[in-house]
Amino acid sequence: MRAAPRAPWFPSAAKIYPGTFVAHGWTIRVSNMVKLHSKPVRFLVTRLARAYGFLDPVALLARLRGFAQQSEVGEPIELLRAGMLFHARGLVNTKAIQHNLDWVWPYWVERQFNPADPCFVPRAFSFSHINLTNRNWTAVGRPDIPFYPIIDPRGLVTPIYDGWSLDFWFLPENGAPLFPSKLPDASFQQSLLLGTNLSVRSHATGPDVGLASEVDLIVEDNAPTCRIRLNLDRPVPGHVVVALRPYNPEGVSFVGSIGQAADGLGWTINERHTVRFDVKPARQLLSNYVHGDVSLQLDAPAADQRVDCPAGMVTAAALFPSSALTTAQLEIRVPIYDELNLKQRPAVMQPVEWSTALEGLARLEIPDERLQRLFDQARANVVLHTPDEVYPGPYTYKRFWFRDAVFILHVLLTLGGVERTRRTLGHFAPRQRRDGYFLSQEGEWDSNGEALWMYERFARLTGETLPAEWIKAVERGARWITRKRLPRDRTDAAAGLLPAGFSAEHLGPNDFYYWDDFWAVAGLQSVARLPGVDAKVADAARREAAEFLTTIEQSIPNGPHRRFPGAIPASPFRRMDAGAIGSIVADYPLQLFPAGDDRILRTADYLRDHSFHREVFMQNMIHSGLNIYLTIHLAQVWLRAGQPGAVWDLLPRIAALASPTGQWPEAIHPRTDGGCMGDGQHIWAAAEWLMLIRNLYVREEGEQLVIGSGIARDWISGGTSTALTRTLTPHGPVGVRFTGHARGVEVQLDAAWRGPAPALELRVPGCQPLSVPAGDSRTTFELPYSA
Repeated sequence: MRAAPRAPWFPSAAKIYPGTFVAHGWTIRVSNMVKLHSKPVRFLVTRLARAYGFLDPVALLARLRGFAQQSEVGEPIELLRAGMLFHARGLVNTKAIQHNLDWVWPYWVERQFNPADPCFVPRAFSFSHINLTNRNWTAVGRPDIPFYPIIDPRGLVTPIYDGWSLDFWFLPENGAPLFPSKLPDASFQQSLLLGTNLSVRSHATGPDVGLASEVDLIVEDNAPTCRIRLNLDRPVPGHVVVALRPYNPEGVSFVGSIGQAADGLGWTINERHTVRFDVKPARQLLSNYVHGDVSLQLDAPAADQRVDCPAGMVTAAALFPSSALTTAQLEIRVPIYDELNLKQRPAVMQPVEWSTALEGLARLEIPDERLQRLFDQARANVVLHTPDEVYPGPYTYKRFWFRDAVFILHVLLTLGGVERTRRTLGHFAPRQRRDGYFLSQEGEWDSNGEALWMYERFARLTGETLPAEWIKAVERGARWITRKRLPRDRTDAAAGLLPAGFSAEHLGPNDFYYWDDFWAVAGLQSVARLPGVDAKVADAARREAAEFLTTIEQSIPNGPHRRFPGAIPASPFRRMDAGAIGSIVADYPLQLFPAGDDRILRTADYLRDHSFHREVFMQNMIHSGLNIYLTIHLAQVWLRAGQPGAVWDLLPRIAALASPTGQWPEAIHPRTDGGCMGDGQHIWAAAEWLMLIRNLYVREEGEQLVIGSGIARDWISGGTSTALTRTLTPHGPVGVRFTGHARGVEVQLDAAWRGPAPALELRVPGCQPLSVPAGDSRTTFELPYSA
């Protein structure tokens, strides 16, 4: 077969630069590389594709745009870049894994490539092999240190961001080696421990021995260091193996060279990273890709002091006699290097202790051990991932989005983390463009509303006046929303809404999403209420918000011709589908409509009836998995509507879907319970769990506080009590304790109101409700059981 001829007009030395296209003497500046607006560019790309027998990408993109509303940004460059990197690794996985299945691979590979496992994924036409079934990991760290070693569900440790890993095996004198990634679930336990430090403990059980590891982050030589401690539970003859692995929970991570330390107490990896042992191993083995995995050579004698591998697949093993590890631990230390400068160790001046970082945050007291543990772990993880910026995850999502940041910071602030929230809010204004747009990604029109809402929430919950530079950012942000709205004289349902954008919550193709519009209205309302804002700006924002909300309501499709009349779809041009979850934001957390609004409840009921799987919400758009944080959004709607039973139905299911270390990935595989989308430790999900628990005890409804509307009878039966210590409200911090007795429930408040006591609604399920008018300073109330 003859190869397609090279197009003579396209020089082999042509170069592509960011924002430019250079070919045959032409230099064409491309303003948006996602859209091929320029006719010369479209012509060149089409001719090149046809010359080599490829589909015409210009025509293909035109067809793809037919599935979405016309918008300014097709896909943000950041997402395209992240997707390319993601699938580039998947392409390496394709070349490295499937014909080397005699290697020891990470847990997700051992399951996903096993035809007998429910996690098995056929690979025939897959462009890249990526982790779609067990995206689960847990970070360890210290408060205010933005570096996170992660541990996978079988104890594999990735100390350096997106780097290689360390695994821990046992090689008995007789019998098969113990490889944790190959063990069944019943033979492995893992937990997240929070004492003086945050650590992950893993325990692999073999026929005759148990191998335990504990991983944490310490500060040594004024810099962060990953520390791993290993021990055996029985004196079985053999060796503990510390194995260097050229992969992590996403797949292959290249190791091009390894050398033994001169004193035999460690390795130097890729000429820069070091691994140190506190005792000298009895034997060390090094291997490259040509010679195969070191796991196939564990009985070989020690050989090379250094190995290089052009394929980047170096493996290594250090073997330690088991006799030395039944009475003492083996300690391994890996210094952390800055992921933006791989040759530089970040300095940490004064590490913050966990007890200090958690001091002052609201605490839960509940007789349900699992709920208590999940609350405590989520609280620590929110603190861990707000070192200065806000990270929605320690690995895949270790980046900034206004959307995730606002949900996470709101919870942190509500629990009492004022200074940590203040520090992070200081980064909002510098991200604002001159035109007032709060930019984390082009084409996301929700960010301004979210930023404005969060500024006002900070002012309301703390009682403080915002700094002048924050107020200026708020005023610019409000003007941007007004200018960004579409003309009111359009003839379609999008008139007066924000432009079409790509899916902020993975709601589908680009469209005029109500998610963006509801946030914009809430942001404008926040500006109107915020002390310090110029009076003219505040008045304009108030009028704009009222008119904008009316415009949205008028645009919502309705009528008897619709299959689900009264429910709110994702956009005015969409039928009801799972994307309608974005419209729930009008109720939680924004409260744009009254509690129990019929449109919101119809939407929530539709989602429960058509988008629930295994009793939780499944997002079919992109995520294709069970979503904890979106399920909790629905729970908040039902809680606000006075339906606590619907919340209690969800609570145990949400808790059961947490990993053994108390984490929820962004989306959960509906059959395997492993992560299938996003970060394996999703901090937004952890934050939503905290907010739901808090609102069961104390929540806001307009200017009054609702007390105890989600308390379950089981938590206060038999004379027991449950409590939430002081949480911030617009009226000041308040804590509450509920104690059950034979005749009813005693409610005790621990408040520090900033003014007169607010109006209260005591609505403990199963008890007679009690309305307490504003100004009533009582702190103890008796609620008799209902007849």
